[in-house]
Amino acid sequence: MSIVLSKVIQTCRACPSQWDAWTTDGQYLYLRYRSGMGTVEAQPGPDVDTWTDRPPLMKFGEPSLDGLINLDDFMTTGGLELAAGAEVQTL
Repeated sequence: MSIVLSKVIQTCRACPSQWDAWTTDGQYLYLRYRSGMGTVEAQPGPDVDTWTDRPPLMKFGEPSLDGLINLDDFMTTGGLELAAGAEVQTL
């Protein structure tokens, strides 16, 4: 399964590394890497008060003390893609 992102905003650099992201069809995704594990969650939007408890769309990695990953490595490992001309904001 390949997910294509049109916008990605980094919200934390490490412990955990995390991003708010939107697919090309407007679905909001929460990307998180903590303790060696990456997760991609579909939620209604970036407002955590609207989130529901649901299983992640994908999960990858091995448990460790690692909480730092860059976006390129997260996307490669998680099988995500950036759309041509995607907006990417980093801290």
